[in-house]
Amino acid sequence: MSRFKSVDAQDKNVGLRAVRLLGPHRFKVLLIAALVLGDAAASIAWPFFLREILDNAIPHGRIGLLSILACGMLTSVVVSNVLGVFQALVSNRMGHCIMHNLRVAVFKHMQALSLRYFTNARSGDVQSRLVSDIGGMETTMTSAMTSLVSNFASVFATLIAMLALDWKLTLFVLPFLAAFVWVSRRVGRERHTLIGKRQQQIASMTGVIGESLSVGGILLAKTMGRSGPIRQRFEKISADLADIEVESSMSGRWRMSGIGMVMAGAPPILYWVAGVTADFGGSTPTVGTLVAFVTLQQALMWPTLELLTTGVQVQSSTALFERIFEFLDADIDIVDPVMPKALRGNYGEVVLKNVSFSYAGKGGSLALNDVNLSIPSGSHTAVVGVTGSGKTTLGHVIARLYDVDSGAVSVNQVDVREASIQSLSDVIGVVSQDPFFFNSTIAENLLFARPEATYGEMVASAKVAHIHDFVLGLPEGYGTVLGERGHRLSGGEKQRLAIARAILKNPAIMILDEATSALDVVTEAAVQKALDILPGRTTRITIAHRLSTVRDADQIVVLDRGRIVERGTHDSLVSANGYYANFVERDSSFRRA
Repeated sequence: MSRFKSVDAQDKNVGLRAVRLLGPHRFKVLLIAALVLGDAAASIAWPFFLREILDNAIPHGRIGLLSILACGMLTSVVVSNVLGVFQALVSNRMGHCIMHNLRVAVFKHMQALSLRYFTNARSGDVQSRLVSDIGGMETTMTSAMTSLVSNFASVFATLIAMLALDWKLTLFVLPFLAAFVWVSRRVGRERHTLIGKRQQQIASMTGVIGESLSVGGILLAKTMGRSGPIRQRFEKISADLADIEVESSMSGRWRMSGIGMVMAGAPPILYWVAGVTADFGGSTPTVGTLVAFVTLQQALMWPTLELLTTGVQVQSSTALFERIFEFLDADIDIVDPVMPKALRGNYGEVVLKNVSFSYAGKGGSLALNDVNLSIPSGSHTAVVGVTGSGKTTLGHVIARLYDVDSGAVSVNQVDVREASIQSLSDVIGVVSQDPFFFNSTIAENLLFARPEATYGEMVASAKVAHIHDFVLGLPEGYGTVLGERGHRLSGGEKQRLAIARAILKNPAIMILDEATSALDVVTEAAVQKALDILPGRTTRITIAHRLSTVRDADQIVVLDRGRIVERGTHDSLVSANGYYANFVERDSSFRRA
């Protein structure tokens, strides 16, 4: 990833950046160039053999010379085709290797981006660029680029051969080539714009498919009775995409067809030019020279058309490269320090000092405003507040899903910005209200937290979360496949399974963000009691609205508009008759931020 980013990030020339992708494959590039030159040389050899056959071997009955020249023609054809196959093999391997490295680099770079990026991006656009755009680039790198070089070499070599045969007739052909190049550049610019529009439309379609055909999307559409409008939206995007595809495929088609007709109609014009030149006293080419020249001119037609067509494809595909390089240029705002500090000790102390944070960046509305908070290791801290008070944001900055705008968050006396991201992840576990699960087995989802865990450890974590008996009641037990995002489970079952996964990870600090909101009071109490007696006394930060969840916490922190307005135990806060006491009075209306 680093070689794509560090070398190219400051260079906005898409063409140069694309060429630099070839850097690690210099030997293969040189090999392809050698094969291309050999192919071009073999291809233009046989017209000279043809001239000698027509001018010397056949007219003078030189059978031996005729046999040698005929073998030479056959050999040039065989050599040209064999070299072409090897050229295709090397170029395809190189192209697919480049695209593999680029695809992995983009994926790795996307993983390193902060949560802020993905809250603003559409998943359909991300998927479209990783799959569709890189797929289009792969075609360019594997076949189009090689075809461009190969056909350019063929055209150049053929022109040299034509000059060697008759320079006057060659000068007659050159203006046509110049006109063809001009036409192809015009067509390429048109298709560049259309391809950009097409990829944006594909991204929109991918997004609609991902949202509408997910379990949650289908459930929402059916329960709201909105399947029709969603289908109409998809039809509109698909129809627009079809129109763009037609416009793109037909762009410049008449002009390119005209080029083909001119090239195909050139032989009679060349015969006429040769005849007129002879009538005006000019030197007349021999029959062999004229036939060989016309043969070369016809041989020039296909690589010229291929060159122009491929040139249009490469020129228009820069829109794909632009979209991928845009991903690689996205700034990683949460980075590892150059010299990361170790998170000392197997404990979980958390301190927030003068912490302020805005999702819009500095100068925006503050989600957290000058927060000072100390959470001792092994303690249980509850965070409560009205919707939008900053409860979830507090958990996010502790886990360093976002970097604070001012102040500092410390874990085990180390500023989280000075610790490695991996070490912080090892220490902190987060369970959200709507946890995510892969479409795999229960065991695989649990072991995702700690792949080296034993079966016994996995079962023990499930028992603490009061989900083990439920799992055993399933037909396949821990081998049961959960389905997309775990939709085969109820909300409470998903939350308990997520808690079991976090327990299996065995973090020093566990952030429970409304992690038991879907559980009944009895089950929640049982889970909370089990968490209280976990070995090692894990530091717990519970974000909740249900008072039964927070009543027994060592300290309760009340947030309002990003500020801490109260803190203390349940009894002391009720006695203070402030914010928390009001929450107690209207417990049923207390909602999660």
